[in-house]
Amino acid sequence: MKKLINSPDSVVTDALAGVAAAHPSLSVDLENKVITRAGGPTPGKVGLVSGGGSGHEPLHGGFVGYGMLDAACPGEVFTSPVPDQMLVATQAVNAGAGVLHIVKNYTGDVLNFQMAAELSEDDDIDVATVVVNDDVAVQDSLYTAGRRGVGATVFVEKIAGALAERGAPLTDVAAVAAEVNERSRSFGVALTSCTVPAAGKPTFDLGETEIELGIGIHGEPGRHRAQLASAGEIAAVALDAIHADLPLSGDVLVMVNGMGGTPLIELYVVYNEVHKYITGKGARITRNLVGNYITSLEMQGFSVTVCQLTDTLTDLWDAAVDTPALRWGR
Repeated sequence: MKKLINSPDSVVTDALAGVAAAHPSLSVDLENKVITRAGGPTPGKVGLVSGGGSGHEPLHGGFVGYGMLDAACPGEVFTSPVPDQMLVATQAVNAGAGVLHIVKNYTGDVLNFQMAAELSEDDDIDVATVVVNDDVAVQDSLYTAGRRGVGATVFVEKIAGALAERGAPLTDVAAVAAEVNERSRSFGVALTSCTVPAAGKPTFDLGETEIELGIGIHGEPGRHRAQLASAGEIAAVALDAIHADLPLSGDVLVMVNGMGGTPLIELYVVYNEVHKYITGKGARITRNLVGNYITSLEMQGFSVTVCQLTDTLTDLWDAAVDTPALRWGR
C-alpha cells in the first residue's frame, strides 16, 4: 500500500486539519469531526446537514458553503458518522427554521441520522429527512436495504441548498430534495478496486481485463463482472440500466463522475459517449458536470447520474453556489 498519509488511524483527522487550513470559509471542529460554514447559521434559514464515511471527497465537506450544505459530518473511511456528530452539526446550523438531513441510503447512515433527528427534536429542533436512493444497479447490497444513495446526492444538496438560501420553509426544501431524488438515477463502473488505509490491501480483486458493472461507492459488488470493452460499450451498459428504470426524455442534468483514480481525459471520453447515447434517445442535456464529485478513494472507474429537469429545478441548479468543490454565479 502506497498512500500519502501519516498513519491509518489519523487519516480523517489529518485531512480535516488540511481542510481547515485550505478553506477559511469553513469552520472545522476536529474534536467532533464536523464541518460548518465559518460565518455560522443565517437567521431564519433552513439548515442543511449531510454526511457519511470519508473517502468520497469532495462529498460531503467540499459542498459546505453558500448555496449548498450548512454542515457535513465525515465518518471514518467508508464508515458512517455517529449520531453525536450529527447532533452537534444539527445544533450548529439550527437558525430557527428547522434542519434538513440529506442521507445516502446506507444502513448505518440511515439509522444514525434517524437517532440524531430524534435527539435533535428533544432539543426542540424541527428536523426533516430525505433519503437518497438513486443507484439502479442493484436492489440490495452489503450496506443497504433497497437502492444505494450515490451521485444524486450532489444534485439534491445543490438544488435543495439553493431553495433554502432563498428562505423557503423546511417543508418546501424537503419536498424539492425528495423530487430531485425521484427524478435521478445512477450507475457506476469499476476498473480497479481501492484500498482502505486501515485494511492495507485492495477491497476486492479484478483481473487484468475485468471490470465490475454496477459497483457501489464502498466497493460493494455490482450486477456482474465483464471483460473490459470500449468506453462507448461500457457507457451504453450504464445508460441502458438507467433508461430502463427511468426513460430518458426532455431536458436532463448529467454528471459523469470519476471514482477517484480516473484521468479527466478518460472522463471526457465517457461524457462524449454519454452525450451521444442520451441525445440519441431524444433527450437534451442542458446542464452537466464532469469530474470527481463522489469518489471511492483511488478506484478507477466512473459513474453516470441523470436527473430529469423541470424549469424550477433548472433555475435552482443555476443559482449561485460557493463551496470548495462547486462554485459559480458569485
